[in-house]
Amino acid sequence: MDDTFESNQPKSKKFFSGNLKKYLFEFSLLFLAVFLGFFADSLREDNSEKQLAYELAESFYEELKSDSLTVLSKIEGRIKKERAIEYMITFLKDSSLQTSSKSLSINFLWATTVRTPVIFTPRTVILEQLKSSGSLRYFRNQQLQKLVGDLFVSIEYIHERQELEATVYKDYIEPIMIKHMDFEFQRKLFSTGIFDRLAIYEGNDEYIPFHLSQPEHLNRVTCINALSYYHTNNIKSTRMIPFEAYVKINAALLKELRQEFKFTQ
Repeated sequence: MDDTFESNQPKSKKFFSGNLKKYLFEFSLLFLAVFLGFFADSLREDNSEKQLAYELAESFYEELKSDSLTVLSKIEGRIKKERAIEYMITFLKDSSLQTSSKSLSINFLWATTVRTPVIFTPRTVILEQLKSSGSLRYFRNQQLQKLVGDLFVSIEYIHERQELEATVYKDYIEPIMIKHMDFEFQRKLFSTGIFDRLAIYEGNDEYIPFHLSQPEHLNRVTCINALSYYHTNNIKSTRMIPFEAYVKINAALLKELRQEFKFTQ
């Protein structure tokens, strides 16, 4: 009986050893399959995020590029408006209010009426998407994330400044326009268009008579003070501070996006 037990013991060891190797091999295969499954899912998710980041960046880049051109045109408009206000301030200091000239009419319009060419409304469709949906996390570049945050702040500052300008215009400049505009001149000038018509009129030899309305009621000092405040504390300072800040941030973002996503300029 002892001989039988001794003879069966090696067989049991061999059986256990063989099954252990088999189980370890099957476990290794199962572990490898699970690991590869997780790895594949992670790779797919990573590739999906990279693709989404690229698509967002591409749309964002086009949005910024368009606004980079728009803001420059608005800066040009502001400089033109500033010069028109300066013309009117000089005129009101020492010129006859009965004077009629094409220069007076154009500068009076730009100083007291024209607003659309100086108001900048950035396109923020993709920017808002990045903010509200949490998609900004797809931009793993920390400098890019920082610049997007700076852009938010810059745009908010522009909105605040332009709201202030709108209030100052309504309270101080619009009353000057309403009281002293030659509306017969305005009616004739804008009979076939607005800003395109004004641009044509500025560049040709056409002359439409213009006279300040109610010159006897025009208070020179009051008008000069209102125009001076509007010029320096509103139109010019907004151009030189928030607008210029936006231009720099916009340019930095475009450069960073080009480097990160290999966009062509």
